[in-house]
Amino acid sequence: MAGARAAAAASADSSTSSGNPPPQEPGLGELLEEFSRTQYRAKDCSGTGGSKVERIEKRCLELFGRDYCYSVIQNVNGDICSHYPQHIVFLEYESSEKEKDTFESTVQVSKLQDLVNRSKTARCRGRFVCPVILFKGKHICRSATLAGWGELYGRTGYNYIFSGGTDDAWADTEDVTEEDCALRSSDSHLFDKVRGYDIKLLRYLSVKYICDLMVENKKVKFGMNVTSSEKVDKAQRYADFTLLSIPYPGCEFFKEYKDRDYMAEGLIFNWKQDYVDAPLSIPDFLTCSLNIDWSQYQSWDLVQQTQNYLKLLLSIINSDDDSGLLVHCISGWDRTPLFISLLRLSLWADGLIHTSLKPAEILYLTVAYDWFLFGHMLVDRLSKGEEIFFFCFNFLKHIISEEFSALKTQRRKSLPARDAGFTLEDICMLRRKDRGSTTSLGSDFSLVMESSPGAAGSFTYEAVELVPAGAQTQAAWLAALSERETRLQEVRSAFLAAYSSTVGLRAAAPSPSGAIGGLLEQFARGVGLRGTGSSTL
Repeated sequence: MAGARAAAAASADSSTSSGNPPPQEPGLGELLEEFSRTQYRAKDCSGTGGSKVERIEKRCLELFGRDYCYSVIQNVNGDICSHYPQHIVFLEYESSEKEKDTFESTVQVSKLQDLVNRSKTARCRGRFVCPVILFKGKHICRSATLAGWGELYGRTGYNYIFSGGTDDAWADTEDVTEEDCALRSSDSHLFDKVRGYDIKLLRYLSVKYICDLMVENKKVKFGMNVTSSEKVDKAQRYADFTLLSIPYPGCEFFKEYKDRDYMAEGLIFNWKQDYVDAPLSIPDFLTCSLNIDWSQYQSWDLVQQTQNYLKLLLSIINSDDDSGLLVHCISGWDRTPLFISLLRLSLWADGLIHTSLKPAEILYLTVAYDWFLFGHMLVDRLSKGEEIFFFCFNFLKHIISEEFSALKTQRRKSLPARDAGFTLEDICMLRRKDRGSTTSLGSDFSLVMESSPGAAGSFTYEAVELVPAGAQTQAAWLAALSERETRLQEVRSAFLAAYSSTVGLRAAAPSPSGAIGGLLEQFARGVGLRGTGSSTL
């Protein structure tokens, strides 16, 4: 790990502040082109493709450095993990004058490096617990699930047998290291040793909450357990952590999303499949304030399920304690980046993290860092129509409201008592009812809404005048809420414009009848008319 810290620049240069990046900077289009051609592998970063990846990694470091002081865990040639970034960012504290003294990391980077090296074999593919977001001094982390006997005892052989490219597949062969061999020589203490280091790393990062997105208790291949999870650790080594089992469909399910013309409403996962054996399990003290009937989770469609899980994660990280959060699925490169990306964008839209980044910049950062550099297999997913990556950014339209805001607690406390006339809730309900459907990107109304935040049916600052006299606090609250919506819609529109002009049009071919064959080509006729300038960094 490099001990040197990268301090945020005092001010952006003229080209950045004007929104026109230097010509040599990789734009979002180039990033998506590279992403759709190859899966990122840290050990393959050489040649022409390597120079592109180097520019992408450099740009990510620059964007992190705008608002944070950070250290770098060096992963050159994938020495620690082949599908983690070559330069893994460890955010230490916010570097703005306003916040730099508020929270400061107590983690020593040399100690963190040692724990990472020791714990990496504990999890599938060596994808160790990695902090990726810093919020209120808490680390939000990602990883794969716990490794089982299959991986620990024969990673190379199992990678060959189980290769296939799905979320739970063993798609790449990794060399068995001397450390792996040493672990095998002490069979009786194997799990105690490697999981013990994993637990030490979690504690060092002050992680208390572990959210497991697997729909299985253990991943089974050919009748053998190849991965496990904290919730079924027989020795209960993770008993001191707050474990949440929040089963969420794997990437294969998103083939159905594409086949339904990218409509997530009404799309319900089949929970009766034989391999699905992990029930939803959340401690009561985490659910009492959310007003969600969790017993109905198997009846939720994809929109409801994603919304409710995101509310839960936001509630956990926005609590008053100082504990961090780990989110993982099986391999940690499909469902995991989906929720990490949504968390990053939601907190950014509230002005709570990455405060200096513009919509195009936060979009670039999350696509590049949370998805590409952490090994999402976009090439494979596109070939199979499993468009979980596209779903993530199209889904932003479903989290624009106040109920997803991490600021809502403070806002509600400041609201005056109910009085005559329209209340905050009345206005929000009226707004949703009168604005029409915006759930489908193919909708003409939806396209108009995105192209003009001030269009008819869209809530603007002028609408604050509807608030009755004496409710200035409500007016300020609504103005801030409108800003959250605008920011998320700008990110979504920028993504869709860039995606449709690079990846999307190749994936959505016209039908034999000559009709438009998918959502993305509809978008090219609509939002695409605005061009891709807003998505270029």
